[in-house]
Amino acid sequence: MSSEPESSASPPEASHAGSWGAAFVTTFTTVFLAELGDKTQLAALLLSAQSGRPGVVFVGASLALISSSLVGVLLGRWLARVMPPQQLERLAGILMVALGLWLGRQAVVGLVPAPTDLPLT
Repeated sequence: MSSEPESSASPPEASHAGSWGAAFVTTFTTVFLAELGDKTQLAALLLSAQSGRPGVVFVGASLALISSSLVGVLLGRWLARVMPPQQLERLAGILMVALGLWLGRQAVVGLVPAPTDLPLT
């Protein structure tokens, strides 16, 4: 046994070396299900129908999703380096709750009819 203390700041890749397949399947499934039926998919459907060039629309939509995913991955990698995992999980949870509340508020506001400026008689 070594008497040297283990470093608690090991890179994320080292602590999850054997879980490449699990990370891939989880990421694919999560993103695939999250994107089903969303505005992006509907936009691709409409653009494909309108342009009559489904191959070009597929390539454009794929590159856009890859680019936005790259931003998320790079931001996540940077955040993993500057804050502990527990704090990162807590921040992600707070952000998801805040987004849910904001979207819920937007939905409720959209359901309430706007007041009219008609004079009461």
